[in-house]
Amino acid sequence: QVQLVESGGGLVQAGGSLRLSCAASGLTFSRKGMGWFRQIPGKEREFVAAISMSGGSTYYQDFVKGRFTISRDNDKNTMYLQMNNLKLEDTAVYYCASARIGGAAVPIQAYEYWGQGTQVTVSS
Repeated sequence: QVQLVESGGGLVQAGGSLRLSCAASGLTFSRKGMGWFRQIPGKEREFVAAISMSGGSTYYQDFVKGRFTISRDNDKNTMYLQMNNLKLEDTAVYYCASARIGGAAVPIQAYEYWGQGTQVTVSS
C-alpha cells in the first residue's frame, strides 16, 4: 500500500516558520516527482511546489517564491517544505502528493497518491 504521511503542521505566528515533512512508503520514492498542495475550505486545492525525482528541478507558485523551499531526501524517502515568513493567508490544509512521472509537475492531474493533509494555521 502506498502511504504518504505529512507532519509538522500546527499553529504559528505571522512571520514565523514551519517545516513540513512527507514520509513515503509503498512506492519507489526516488523515481517519482513529488509535490505540495494546499486547500482552504470552500476553495479548490492549489499547487504550492514541486520537485523532480532527483531534486534537480523545482517549481513554485508565485505566492510562495522566496519564502518556501521544497526539498527531498531519497535515502529517507522523505520530502520537505520549509515555510518561512508565514502569512495569515498561508493558513490551509497542506497535502503531500506523488506524481505519475519522475519530473516535477505543476498540474494536479499529474499526481496519483495523496497524504491525509496537515493543518497549518497562521495567527497574528
